[in-house]
Amino acid sequence: FYCSTVLLFYSLTVLHEDVGSTRLYFVKASLQRLTYSSSVGVSLPCPAGGTPTAILRWYLATGDDIYDVPHIRHVHANGTLQLYPFSPSAFNSYIHDNDYFCTAENQAGKIRSPNIRVKAVFREPYTVRVADQRSMRGNVAVFKCLIPTAVQEYVSVVSWERDTVSIIPANRFFLTSFGALYISDVQKEDALSTYRCITKHKYSGETRQSNGARLSVMDPTESSPTILDSFLAGEVRAGLSVELPCIAAGYPSPTVRWLKDGRPLPSDAHWTRRLTGLTISDLRQEDSGSYACEVTNSFGSKEVSGALYVIDPLRVTLSPKSLKTGISSTLFFTCAVEGSPEYTVAWYRNTDPIIPDQHISIQGPHNDTLQITAAQKSHSGAYQCFASRKGHTAQDFSIILLEDGTPRIVSSFSERVVAPGEPFSLMCGAKGAPPPSITWTLDDEPVVRDSAYKTSQYTLSDGLTVSHVNVSSPAIRDGGVYRCAARNSAGSAEYQARINVRGSPRIREMRDITAVAGRNTFITCRVIGYPYYSIKWFKDGMLLPDNHRQVVYENGTLRLSDVQKGMDEGTYLCSVLIQPQTSIDQTVHVTVKVPPLIQPFDIPSTSVGKLMYIACVVSSGDMPIRITWHKDGQLIVPGSASGVGIETKEFMSSLQISKVTLKHNGNYTCIASNAAATVSWERQLIVTVPPRFVVQPNNQDGIYGKAGVLNCSVEGYPPPKVMWKHAKGIGNPQQYHPVPLTGRIQIMGNGSLLIRHVLEDDRGYYLCQASNGVGSDISKSMVLTVKIPAMITSHPNTTMAIKGQVKELNCTARGEQPIIIRWERGDTVIDAERNPRYSITINKKGDEVISTLKLKPAERGDSVFFSCHAINSYGEGRGLIQLTVQEPPDPPELEVREVKDRSMNLRWIQRFDGNSIITSYDIEYKNKSDTWDHKYTTRNISPTNNQANIVELHPACVYSIRMYSFNKIGRSQPSKELTISTEEAQPDGPPMDVILQPMTSQSIRVTWRAPRKELQNGVIRGYQIGYRENGPGSNGQYSIVEMKATGDSEVYTLDNLKKFAQYGVVVQAFNRAGTGPSSTEINATTLEDVPSQPPQNVRAISVTSDEAVITWAEPPRLTLHGVLKGYRVVFWSLFPDGEWGEMQNITTTREQVELRGLEKFTNYSVQVLAYTQAGDGVRSNVLYIQTREDLPGPPAGIKAVPSSPSSVVVSWLPPHKPNGVIRKYTIYCSSPGSGQPAPSEYETNPEMLFYRITHLTRGKQYLIWAAAVTTAGRGNISEKVTVEPAGKAPAKILSFGGTVTTPWMKEIRLSKYTAIPVTVDGQRQILSNGTLVLRSVKAEDSGYYTCTATNTLGFDTIIVNLLVQVPPDQPRLTVSTTSTSSITLAWIPGDNGGSSIRGFVLQYSVDNTEEWRDVFITSTERSFRLDNLRCGTWYKVKLAAKNSVGSGRISEIIEAKTHGREPAFNKEQPLLTHINSTHAGLNLQGWTSGGCPITALLLDFRPKGTWAWQSLKANATAQLFLSELREATWYELKMKACNSAGCGNQSSQFATTDYDGSTIPPINSAQEDRDDVKKLFSIGSPVILVTLGVALLFIIRKKRKEKRLKRLRDERHSSKNNRSMDTPVKGPPQGPRLHIDIPRVQLLIEDKEGIKQIGEDKAAAPVTDTEFSQSVNPQSFCTGVSLHHPALIQNTGPLIDMSDIRPGTNPVSRKSVKSAHSSRNRYSSQWTLSRPGQSQSTASARTLTSDWRTMGSHGITATESDSYSASLSQDTDKGRNSMVSTESASSTYEELARAYEHAKLEEHLQHAKFTITECFISDSSSDQMTTGTNDPADSMTSLSTPSETGLCRFTASPPKPQDYDRGRPTNVAVPIPHRANKSEFCNLPLYMKTDPFFRKQAELHDPCPAVPPREASIRSLAQRAYHTQGRHMTLDPSKQQALTLGHSGLGSLGVSSGTATLPQRTLTMPSSNPAATASTSSTSSNPTGSSTKMGGSRDSLLENSSSALGRLQKQGVGAYSKSYTLV
Repeated sequence: FYCSTVLLFYSLTVLHEDVGSTRLYFVKASLQRLTYSSSVGVSLPCPAGGTPTAILRWYLATGDDIYDVPHIRHVHANGTLQLYPFSPSAFNSYIHDNDYFCTAENQAGKIRSPNIRVKAVFREPYTVRVADQRSMRGNVAVFKCLIPTAVQEYVSVVSWERDTVSIIPANRFFLTSFGALYISDVQKEDALSTYRCITKHKYSGETRQSNGARLSVMDPTESSPTILDSFLAGEVRAGLSVELPCIAAGYPSPTVRWLKDGRPLPSDAHWTRRLTGLTISDLRQEDSGSYACEVTNSFGSKEVSGALYVIDPLRVTLSPKSLKTGISSTLFFTCAVEGSPEYTVAWYRNTDPIIPDQHISIQGPHNDTLQITAAQKSHSGAYQCFASRKGHTAQDFSIILLEDGTPRIVSSFSERVVAPGEPFSLMCGAKGAPPPSITWTLDDEPVVRDSAYKTSQYTLSDGLTVSHVNVSSPAIRDGGVYRCAARNSAGSAEYQARINVRGSPRIREMRDITAVAGRNTFITCRVIGYPYYSIKWFKDGMLLPDNHRQVVYENGTLRLSDVQKGMDEGTYLCSVLIQPQTSIDQTVHVTVKVPPLIQPFDIPSTSVGKLMYIACVVSSGDMPIRITWHKDGQLIVPGSASGVGIETKEFMSSLQISKVTLKHNGNYTCIASNAAATVSWERQLIVTVPPRFVVQPNNQDGIYGKAGVLNCSVEGYPPPKVMWKHAKGIGNPQQYHPVPLTGRIQIMGNGSLLIRHVLEDDRGYYLCQASNGVGSDISKSMVLTVKIPAMITSHPNTTMAIKGQVKELNCTARGEQPIIIRWERGDTVIDAERNPRYSITINKKGDEVISTLKLKPAERGDSVFFSCHAINSYGEGRGLIQLTVQEPPDPPELEVREVKDRSMNLRWIQRFDGNSIITSYDIEYKNKSDTWDHKYTTRNISPTNNQANIVELHPACVYSIRMYSFNKIGRSQPSKELTISTEEAQPDGPPMDVILQPMTSQSIRVTWRAPRKELQNGVIRGYQIGYRENGPGSNGQYSIVEMKATGDSEVYTLDNLKKFAQYGVVVQAFNRAGTGPSSTEINATTLEDVPSQPPQNVRAISVTSDEAVITWAEPPRLTLHGVLKGYRVVFWSLFPDGEWGEMQNITTTREQVELRGLEKFTNYSVQVLAYTQAGDGVRSNVLYIQTREDLPGPPAGIKAVPSSPSSVVVSWLPPHKPNGVIRKYTIYCSSPGSGQPAPSEYETNPEMLFYRITHLTRGKQYLIWAAAVTTAGRGNISEKVTVEPAGKAPAKILSFGGTVTTPWMKEIRLSKYTAIPVTVDGQRQILSNGTLVLRSVKAEDSGYYTCTATNTLGFDTIIVNLLVQVPPDQPRLTVSTTSTSSITLAWIPGDNGGSSIRGFVLQYSVDNTEEWRDVFITSTERSFRLDNLRCGTWYKVKLAAKNSVGSGRISEIIEAKTHGREPAFNKEQPLLTHINSTHAGLNLQGWTSGGCPITALLLDFRPKGTWAWQSLKANATAQLFLSELREATWYELKMKACNSAGCGNQSSQFATTDYDGSTIPPINSAQEDRDDVKKLFSIGSPVILVTLGVALLFIIRKKRKEKRLKRLRDERHSSKNNRSMDTPVKGPPQGPRLHIDIPRVQLLIEDKEGIKQIGEDKAAAPVTDTEFSQSVNPQSFCTGVSLHHPALIQNTGPLIDMSDIRPGTNPVSRKSVKSAHSSRNRYSSQWTLSRPGQSQSTASARTLTSDWRTMGSHGITATESDSYSASLSQDTDKGRNSMVSTESASSTYEELARAYEHAKLEEHLQHAKFTITECFISDSSSDQMTTGTNDPADSMTSLSTPSETGLCRFTASPPKPQDYDRGRPTNVAVPIPHRANKSEFCNLPLYMKTDPFFRKQAELHDPCPAVPPREASIRSLAQRAYHTQGRHMTLDPSKQQALTLGHSGLGSLGVSSGTATLPQRTLTMPSSNPAATASTSSTSSNPTGSSTKMGGSRDSLLENSSSALGRLQKQGVGAYSKSYTLV
């Protein structure tokens, strides 16, 4: 129940009546509660006043008067109570939280106001919070703002926000009167928002925003009701409205029923049932009662109840309002109270509570009647009645004036004469207090009301009492002296006058009179009848008056003044003259009585214990006289109790006190009375006692701000007068001064000094001095020390800081030292040591401590409360500082409400104001194409406005609008720009500044600017460019191209133009309305280009042996494409060994050139090209020319050795420069001593390089030399050698050593000529002629060959250096720079393979394609730029070098990305510029291009809940309007922007407005729910079906796989049981497949031992490595590696060169393999083996390298227990995220296979781990390899596994030897073999190690003390042959020895059991049967008795016997190959 706390602010109405001219009143409303901020203070005027000016005083409710406290509290002279601002440390509840009242006092009395509760509220930091809520869809959600209890009374909720937008109560949102937020019919979208409450502090004005709370929306579930919000008992003031909340949740939705007092609530207009509960308006008393709310659904019910009390405000009426009456009156006051019962009444007189006594009684059931009897003068004053109920008070007052109310006659009658029977009336008016009553007498006889006399009396409102006597028929007896007497309790007054009735005069009988001596007495002569002449008085015969005390009035009355007994007592005669000589008379006797007269006396002072005698003597008076004594008004009873004795005589009485005590002090009165009067005499008896201290003052401490009492109690009589004096200072007192007694400092009744509020100035010496005139004065001094609690004396309550600047907060504290100052930020203590943004410094200045908190710098979040706390032993002070960090405001949120042709209406919302009041707004707008320097500004818009109209706009223009807000700090950032567009018209102006710039030979760039803005008349949508050729033969017609507009400046490139031709161009602009005028035609000529054809008729003529002439003709003119600058002749030599000479060129302008200085008889290649300014044109075809022959050079060497006693053998080398065709050699032999003049000549054919000269003489020396002969003649002779024939001679070798160079894969013969035959031994046979034959040489065959000939007489040795040329090594390719359209590459060439590099082939393709493009680059280039690439696109690039042998290995495929990314929508930009009922403006400029021009922008939109999308294409730079929309409809919008880098998406929802511009709520209807269900069903059904289909397919495939594996296991088992060691195995390999699942890749390792499914983790395939094991079970394994990729569904695949992959290389296929998984691949180029069991201190990892050529001389040795895991060594995804990734990733699968080669599959495969993403397939050499032969065995189809869906095998093979024999050129990537390092055997390839010759050498010499790394990495698979699923064959035992490595042989290598290595190269021994399948066989460990059946195929790697070679040549199969299968 919402209990409304109503503060009754009531007005004390000015109620007064004039009581004379004196009155009191209340001048204005009086508050019962006043709460104020301590930082502001308050002024409270006294609500009472008076006339004349009243004295105004303030009191505490306790009655204590108010005293001033400096700087804390002060009462001004005009009665205003001022409470000053104060710091928390100065808080005093006695002052700042107390009840006050004010009094007004003047002569009329004194009135008081009701108590006013004055309470100071501190500025304390607080936070408000909103808790997250949960609700079911369709239910109600309740958010409450949780305010801390400490400030709940002062803080109220002012608003709620939803996502920073204020919630306006409407639709489903309700704000209750007590600050809660209700959301009805909760929807799912409600959970997307955050909800905050905004509160405001009543007194400080501070606002707070709560945290953002979220709403969790759940689907409805059946549940019983739950009460979310309810009510309790409470009181509400009548006339107001009240809400009784009753909110419940549940499903089904509960129903609500209200009960009052147990009965259903009747229908009544002021009871309203709402969603929020029950609202009762205009509350009445009868609405009070017990209310209950019942909520019920089908699952239960809940009830909440509470009592409501409707209370009427109290109203008091006091009567009479004012009264003036006399003393002794009886007064009645009635206090009528209206309003709610249970109130109490209190009475006050002159602000003092009335205590009943003998005069006053309070009566009535509520004490509402006050009676005063016998009112005394002291009872005058102001009477107030206060009615109170639960702190609420009402009052009324009345002014009572009691005066000496003796009546006075204010109006009377005059004397008159009437005739008998003539009626007359007499009136007498009198006033008195109380109002008197009037009586009438006639001649001292009462007038009796009868038939003759009629009397009446009444009192007027002014208190005048009027009485009338009417005589209707007077007679003579009715004449006489009429007297009216006014009497009341205060006295009486009389008036008399004579009424004469005509008739005979006579005198009535007169009574005797008694007079009192000393007073006045009147004697009336009672004459009746008229006329008469005179009335005279006589006494003792003497006519009166005879002295000054006697007066006779005209009416005959005698007055005796100051009656004297002796003189005035006697008989008086009244004589009436009725005729001149006739008179009548009557006598009266006057008796005089004398009152007593007391003789004055005094009572002297005395002291205690003395005797006292007091006499009272009556000096005159009539006896008897009675004398009595009174003390202090009480009759003295003599006796021992009183200690007083009385002795009385006739006219005297004495009072005797035998022993005076203090109780005898008092006033003594002697009273004497007799028959005449009572008189008295009063005097005071003073018994004196000298003063003395009861409590002496002592030194004491006082605490500042607290109350203190300086004790000093004295006694004595008269009561001593205590006076306090003060001497300032703590030192010796100098001079005492009286202490000023104010309200703050007072002397208490016992003499102590009360200081209600101790101040610092109060410290010092105090002197308490007492005196009473008796004896000497006494005094005593003391010292008061004032202890000051720690207090903050100076600090800013609020302070400002500028964001980003350093701010200092200062706090000054005072108090007793030491003082500790602590700073807090909110509730958190600031620790400056831990937070470097704060620093705190402490400075002492006198007795003050100054603490400075420095913020470095101030931030927005620092706008909080900082507090400094000063602490000492006497207290704690706190200073609260509100820091407001000011900054320029946030920009306003601007929106366009309406756009017209020349105006627009803007509206904005200002959010954060920067903590400074917004002073103004500026709106800027400009043409969209202009800069903001050309803006229009509407300035100084009032901050009270939130909308504006912008007028005088141009039609058909696009405007950008932004807005600034200003505060005193500065200007905000601009708001988000809004773009509006007015209606369009056809352009009136042409494009401007059309410029043509030839870009290339076939393109011209056209640039222009848009037409003048004022002529565009709309948004230029695009342009039409017309162009035509202006050269001869053109038709003059324009070709038109159209482009979309992109901005103010446009560029278009005309492509595919004629080279070096003139074109004319015009441009037109168009918009939606049409096309504008065209620009003036401008001409331009395309640039020059290189000639497209070479020179014609190129001829070469050899002139001499070193000169040639080249001639040609000019290329056709049309193909020059520019101005011909000249020609360039390029030529180079071709040497017989195939090497190229240096390339040279000659430039000339002629069409002929002479080449001089050529090599003789040398082939030259010549090309001619023409060049223009653009560069070199196309070269002509290569023209070959050979220079003419010349004389040859001398033979390069000559030897002569004795062959027999009569012959020698001569050998020689051909000339280094033959200079022609050697026709013959001539050998010269001469004997120096023979005398023969001419030497003998012998001729040989040119093929012979040795000659036997016979018939020589034994023992004779001969000179021998030789010369070569060409057609030009005989050349120079060689050097001469001397030889002597002999029968026996040491062995000599006729061959020559030196260097022999040959391409690889050729047969080389190294001839050895010796006279002594040498035994031939080994595989490489030495022929009988001494020639060493090496077939199919490889790089490993390079080296120095030593040929030694030995006999018994000696030996001879030659060394031949064999250089085998191989294709060049891979270049090292890197990316140097990239741009949006180019990639610049650089490279470092690798080893040239022994032959000079002739050029480079660069291949590149888009990353996700395999469409490679080739670029040929000359050998001199080391960088190249790829131009005209797509922006923001990844490219793959690879490079290979070429030499005379062929193309080298391909470089690593590197990936590089051109600059740019896909478009993205700027989140800071609004997606929609404005929306109305039929249109929506889209801000397409929010798209950022990402650096690549946006090529397409697609939009789809539809009404929400429909299926059909409407599509639009838009220009990304323009604004788009969606038109013809439905009004008041929600729409879904999807946008896609694309460029070459990709596409970006943006989606949104928006709603059109209603026809009146109002917004609509989110869709919430049952129809929408049904549509959602339909949509979900429509979408979900296919998804479920597809999912089930995929699951079914997966199960089927799994079953098939299990069946296939079972079949393989059965076949393996059958094969194992049925095969013999020598029996060939037919059919597929009988080993298991070890499945390793990798994302989209399956790797199958086939093993005959069994099948293991490895790894459930699809991202990792574990494997271990025990390749370093010393002992392995001798088994044969099918170690083919199958890579399964589901995307490659084909039976054959491109060939991949996997035969000699080096680290970082990438086998790439030239065939296009388009895969569904075409994403880029991320692989590491290196794998690392790590031992899981090793600690970090040991070598726990080894890197597996695939570089076979760089093995070190020391291997790796490990134990059998070592296991390793392979993992990627680096994450190339990170590299990919950069612009360029140069790390190769493509060799991963080759290295993965190699990692499996390192593993012992059957034992530790489970322990290695790989992390792989995708596969990568490409190669540059596979086409050549695939098409290099027509042999069916080469077909990949024949090698594939039939009918294996999705299985593709990729096999790489190098060129076949027969290809070289056939002379076919090849372009194959071929690996470079190993070269020997330290040990020949260790570094020989595997197929050479299987040679028995090398095995024997290994057994003899043990050249490998340690296993080289690469060999160690492949030895773990003992007796295993490397093969794939190709054909297999079996070798006969004689050939199998070549395949066996025996136990002893390996033992020398440190291996304990016989093992074979998994080769990286083997010779293929294929079967001729195309259907043959792979098989395996085991190998024995015995080197002699075992044989190996090697699984062979075209993939086998064996080349070790002539028979095998013969088969190989017969089958035409590649030398070696390696197979991978990808599925």
